[in-house]
Amino acid sequence: MQLSRIDLNLFVVFDAIYSEGSITAAARQLNLTQPAVSHALGRLRTLFDDPLFERRGQGMAPTPLARSLAGEVRGALQSFARTLQDTPHFDPANTTRRFTIGMRDALESTLLPPLMARVTAMAPHVEIAAIRFDRREMESELLAGTLDTAIDILLPVSPAIHHSAFMSDPMVVLARRDHPLVKKELTLERYLSAEHVHVSSRRRGAGLEDQALHRMGLTRRVRLRCQHYAAACRVVSCTDLLATLPLRYARIANEPYANRLLSLPFKVPSLELHLYWHAGGENDGANRWLREQLMAVMTSLGSGTTDIPAGSAA
Repeated sequence: MQLSRIDLNLFVVFDAIYSEGSITAAARQLNLTQPAVSHALGRLRTLFDDPLFERRGQGMAPTPLARSLAGEVRGALQSFARTLQDTPHFDPANTTRRFTIGMRDALESTLLPPLMARVTAMAPHVEIAAIRFDRREMESELLAGTLDTAIDILLPVSPAIHHSAFMSDPMVVLARRDHPLVKKELTLERYLSAEHVHVSSRRRGAGLEDQALHRMGLTRRVRLRCQHYAAACRVVSCTDLLATLPLRYARIANEPYANRLLSLPFKVPSLELHLYWHAGGENDGANRWLREQLMAVMTSLGSGTTDIPAGSAA
């Protein structure tokens, strides 16, 4: 009999029936329905190949096997309860833990500086590792514990993985200060007349802006495809290419270059990122603390909205 294949909740039901002497009373104690308790008892009977409890008058009497098991079962449940009660509270000031966060490298320059400012102040011995990960392996890495959390676009995951909306960032356009096409206003016609830099970690595939244009029956010419926003900003600063980037990334990556920041002249969905973690970490003090710090940092960075009128320059 392999423990990994057994639902340990069945022993909670066993103990309740044994102590209450009744399926109805056990259901009341466990806040379950009577059919649910009866179903659990049926599984226990199959597991042990023994009736375990037999109806006697208005109650259920334990069989000899059930009586022999009762003390061990109750002792194991009480021991487990003590273990849970004795688990130390997570203390960020004294822990020496290392947290691993999966994220795209483009997010590092936005998220890591304020995150490390918080972490070093609150948890001087905590280490943070921000690593790149394969989306196809994200769930298995969270389940295995090689990732404590991950940040990415909305992905299909099983109920074993929890997630929450983390960031919503509108798309904006960067152009060099003396761009001959942009002038005072970026219109859709001027946007399509220009050549573009497309930033993506993928070898192929359209961006949010390309998908929006496709829905309108339009296309733009991508002259350069690169992997990093900083590289795109530098290329924009010395060419007539335009780059369409999420606002938060654009503001940070553009700081050394002072390119013009403009709103898109057509509607594009915002870039939506989610924070992911293993369901087992939902109530884990350390994992919860990490998630709280990440969410606090994102809140401090603002909503990502912009007051640039559509098509105009910053």
